[in-house]
Amino acid sequence: MRVDPNLSLILSAGMQGTEQALNTSVQQLASGQRVAVPSDNPYAAAANLRSLAASSNVDRYTKNGEAALSQAQMADSALSNVISDLMQAVTLGTRGADGTMNSADRASIAAQVQSVLSGVVSQANLKSNGVGLFSGTASVTDAFVADSTSPNGYTYQGNSGVNQTTIGDGTQVNTNIPGDQIFTNSGGNVLGSLTQLVTVLKSGTTSDIADATAAVSSAIANVSQQRVIYAGTVNQINAQESYLSQETISLTSQQQALTGIDTATAITNLTQAQIAHSAVLAAAAKILPTSLLDYLK
Repeated sequence: MRVDPNLSLILSAGMQGTEQALNTSVQQLASGQRVAVPSDNPYAAAANLRSLAASSNVDRYTKNGEAALSQAQMADSALSNVISDLMQAVTLGTRGADGTMNSADRASIAAQVQSVLSGVVSQANLKSNGVGLFSGTASVTDAFVADSTSPNGYTYQGNSGVNQTTIGDGTQVNTNIPGDQIFTNSGGNVLGSLTQLVTVLKSGTTSDIADATAAVSSAIANVSQQRVIYAGTVNQINAQESYLSQETISLTSQQQALTGIDTATAITNLTQAQIAHSAVLAAAAKILPTSLLDYLK
């Protein structure tokens, strides 16, 4: 039996073609991708690279936003504690201004206000990942340190810098408020008013105590105003995170459309490739010689 060499080449090429198609179908079904290398579809591959770059930016902005949100919420919680402490100090100061109190009673109240002051200083020196929440952009051990020469009783070691975090293309948020703006603000001096209240409870008149208590009340108003700034930061970050979440969904869908493959389509392609390859193999088995001796006859 003689076989036309051209037919043999045709069948061989057919087997190679169907085998390649079968392997491609298997690979696509396993990976879920129809564009494995740029040559599969140069346009889709290029578009997918741009989309992946956009996804990388979204991921970076999302992580930045999460870190900034955590810091802002921690700072806001600290200021909430400070306000509670200041309200306690006002209550104590009001009691101390009562003319029926004797010096021993006021000394006891002064000790309680001193304890409140210590708690406020702890909040003012709060850190997140080793970075002071209220030290501006300065890298210092503590934002505030005790200083007997200062009218406030403490010295601010930070600066007036404000840290910014990028949470989107051209979108940044301020992530901190300098500590002196909150705790030693002339419009409501937290540390100064508490220090003064402790002093006058020990040696001042009822009028002095009342004045110092009123100063603590002014400090409460100031801290409350600063909390509004943090609330704005939190709202801005939450809104941006919502947008970034939708953007992630959109980009993922885009990438799937560019390079992905529908599972049902992949199964159909695989089945067709298997049938075609089996058919070529069956044809080759019937037509091509099964041995060298048959080919030489």
